[in-house]
Amino acid sequence: MPGPVELTMIFAIVLLLFGASELPDLGRSLGRSTKEFELGREKSEQELEELRENN
Repeated sequence: MPGPVELTMIFAIVLLLFGASELPDLGRSLGRSTKEFELGREKSEQELEELRENN
């Protein structure tokens, strides 16, 4: 896990690459992506559990 100095450096690089106006959109996209990933993971876990119960 990166420490506070590393996180600050990463944030500064992202700010330089995308600009301040793009950061809210980037954050929203990241949040949506994370949510979709979690939903997909939960769905696959449920399907695996159903397959285990049927066998």
